[in-house]
Amino acid sequence: MTATLVAKDLAAGHGERTLFSGLDLVVAPGEVIGLVGANGAGKSTLLRMLAGLDEPEEGSVSLSPPHATVGHLPQEPERRPGETVRDFLARRTGVAAAQAELDATTRALADGHPGADDAYAVALERWLSLGAADLDERAEEVTATLGLRTGLDRPMTSLSGGQAARASLASLLLSRYDVFLLDEPTNDLDLDGLRTLESFVTGLRAGTVLVSHDREFLACTVHKVLELDLAQQQVTLFGGGYTAYLEERETARRHARERYEEYAGTRATLEARARTQRAWMDKGVRNARRKASDNDKIQRNARIESTEKQAAKARQTDRLIERLEVVEEPRKEWELRMEIAAAPRSGAVVATLRGAELRRGDFRLGPVDLRIDWADRVAITGPNGSGKSTLLAVLLGRLRPDRGAASLGSGVVVGEIDQARALFFGDEALLDAFGAATPELEPAEVRTLLAKYGLKAAHVLRPAATLSPGERTRAALALLQARGVNLLVLDEPTNHLDLPAIEQLESALASYPGTLLLVTHDRRMLEAVHTTRRIAVADGRVTEH
Repeated sequence: MTATLVAKDLAAGHGERTLFSGLDLVVAPGEVIGLVGANGAGKSTLLRMLAGLDEPEEGSVSLSPPHATVGHLPQEPERRPGETVRDFLARRTGVAAAQAELDATTRALADGHPGADDAYAVALERWLSLGAADLDERAEEVTATLGLRTGLDRPMTSLSGGQAARASLASLLLSRYDVFLLDEPTNDLDLDGLRTLESFVTGLRAGTVLVSHDREFLACTVHKVLELDLAQQQVTLFGGGYTAYLEERETARRHARERYEEYAGTRATLEARARTQRAWMDKGVRNARRKASDNDKIQRNARIESTEKQAAKARQTDRLIERLEVVEEPRKEWELRMEIAAAPRSGAVVATLRGAELRRGDFRLGPVDLRIDWADRVAITGPNGSGKSTLLAVLLGRLRPDRGAASLGSGVVVGEIDQARALFFGDEALLDAFGAATPELEPAEVRTLLAKYGLKAAHVLRPAATLSPGERTRAALALLQARGVNLLVLDEPTNHLDLPAIEQLESALASYPGTLLLVTHDRRMLEAVHTTRRIAVADGRVTEH
């Protein structure tokens, strides 16, 4: 079934804070729309509204035909206790809900409820259209293709991060919705997964709205870009792909600034002229009064006439000012200006592995011989589950190798952003969690630093675990600025960051003088960040190229 989703005049906000208003959008079959904007601009909120999960403050969302299916796949897919991979796939593809609806209408039909036959027909059509009839067979095939060899009856909570990412991708590939709403589908995917997802999205006949931090993925997939500009309180739909959007946005912002500067310059010139004319008028009035006894009527009349002319000119200038079309000054966007504080340099040798081997169940890392020297900038790449995070853990001393040796050099101060952002995932308030990690800072200093990273009063008193993934990542970045580090370890740092923040991170890395270990699947980041070495990890084997 082909379906069209239409949103008219949508508005949303948090309390008194408006996120967006007057939003119109048509998602036609086969159309892929990229949704962009800073963290907190309302991207996930909009997707939930389009999915019918949240009610807009104003406006409406409709589907044509009304019974079309909409698949909303949120970021950080929920892993429910006791839920198997099979159950997870059924839930994410909509099959579980369709099965429950079909069962209910079947019972109603058997009990002879009025209208049950029509309800059953609709439920059966939905069940079939979502691919429920052969989901298990397709699930076996797709998970095997993706390298998810855990079996469909394995509990989701027992999967590693890489395995969970593959399960999430499998749920998308198995879905047969009429409209797809994808919130950060690229998170945690390796390069093979990204290519598979790109192929899937570009081949869809269904309309799609997606949010992604992966610039290369956006460039390869989207036809249009919907920008939620929180600073300007504007919603703009750009035709063309992501690259065209970047060019058009830059041109539009430049023109907006030029229009304002032209308006402000013209107004300032007219206001200065009006002040001068009034000053001359006032001077003429004073002269006329001072020389009121002058019997020379000709000079007195000339002074009065001159004063009246200046007054007329001032009024004319005021009318010109009033007739000016007001151009509002473009508001400056909040911009993360990130810094990475550098500790005094470490010794010449930062970390060493000598014949290091580590076993965890069926997985084996090594043997690895590796030396990281001062100021090395190392990119570490490889498929999910290949051992990249394990390699980092052994290098940093968090895991002891079963064989061989691992050592950190003298004076090494580690700063790390891990995949889970684990430091800010507890029940204590963000302010307390951050303060415990930086005891040398006063609470007021912590608040000031977190505010610089977009974490204001509404964030710092909340339990850290309630923060969004992007907000936890910002907190981790702020911690790097608070601490001086000389070994910077970034494990998928772009996950959940908005696009402006990713660009700021790349800029900060350009000026960072210490040693860098960077694990990322972000293709544009690998191009943008200067590295001196590249290490590939595959099936527990480490090679340098």
